Amino acid sequence: MERTSLEKEGEFTLLNPDHFLENLYNDTVSKAKVYDQHWQEQTKSKFEQLIGRFPYPEETSLNPKLIEKTEKDEYWRLKLEITTTDQLRCPTYVLLPKKKTNTKVPAVLALHGHGYGNKEMVGLYHNGTEIEGEPGIHTNCAIELVQKGMVVVVPELIGFGERKLAKDAESSEPSSSSCFSIASQLLLMGKTIAGLRVFECRRVIDYIQTIDMVDQDKIGCFGFSGGGLVAAFTSIVDERIKATVLSGYTNTFKGSIMDRNHCLDNYIPGILQLGEMPELLGLLTPRPLFIESGKNDTVFPINHAKEALETINEIYRRFNVENQIDQHFFDGKHEICGDKSYNWLLKNLAGSDEEK
Repeated sequence: MERTSLEKEGEFTLLNPDHFLENLYNDTVSKAKVYDQHWQEQTKSKFEQLIGRFPYPEETSLNPKLIEKTEKDEYWRLKLEITTTDQLRCPTYVLLPKKKTNTKVPAVLALHGHGYGNKEMVGLYHNGTEIEGEPGIHTNCAIELVQKGMVVVVPELIGFGERKLAKDAESSEPSSSSCFSIASQLLLMGKTIAGLRVFECRRVIDYIQTIDMVDQDKIGCFGFSGGGLVAAFTSIVDERIKATVLSGYTNTFKGSIMDRNHCLDNYIPGILQLGEMPELLGLLTPRPLFIESGKNDTVFPINHAKEALETINEIYRRFNVENQIDQHFFDGKHEICGDKSYNWLLKNLAGSDEEK
């Protein structure tokens, strides 16, 4: 069949939206920003509005309830429930080091990625039994951190594990989630699931500050994958977090969640109007930030992680705190490594280079 004149001129490509979206992206993400204190303050304020605010219940008791307590060789593992709002309770593991010290110790808010919930970070299968042999991609992260002498607090992010919607709770697949259902409903109400998770993490920090053995000035955050998003976003809005590790998350939006189908919990309406992901992560300056990514990560590809790091480094240089950012691109996939990040977190919270 003979092509029309429009097709001969190449205009048939306008039927495909690729170039339209590419140009719209370029128009939305301005490259000419002045990274200074004014930019930081304005962007933080707009960022908190975009993810959706939830009323912060200053007067609502956390009402912690101990569910179980397990003694291990080097630490105690507590399972608690705490109140985040008057209608939500959050199951949370707390790992307390047994190592005796005369001083208060740092604490880490540790946030899991997609999977079967917070059990995956504390060395448990989805049914609560102990993991034997090689762990999964979360690599028993919380255990590694508590063995270094830090209190580790691991909340279950809403939508996973015990916090699925009732209609999803009976799924035969432990790693199934309610992310899409919760996220889509919140979007219709002008909120985001990221904003809700950030809000609940701030309530968990409130709880961390009640733990007697914790130094309240030494609270850090470690987040993996989707938990990396929550760790980053919580650290942006809550300066009680003094040092942050992002594992398997740092990237560009364009190179990750815009390039493939990701969970809806990654998408914030209008976020690109504030900047690309590395610019948002730059809002953490001057606080210490560590970026960990696997060279074979197919979820958040390494080439875009390196691209993001260049921008973050530039922002930290503009604030004259380039020594506050570090990274480890390791030989691995989409998984937690910890070979450098665990000791980096200990050093930046406890102020010690000692290997523990």
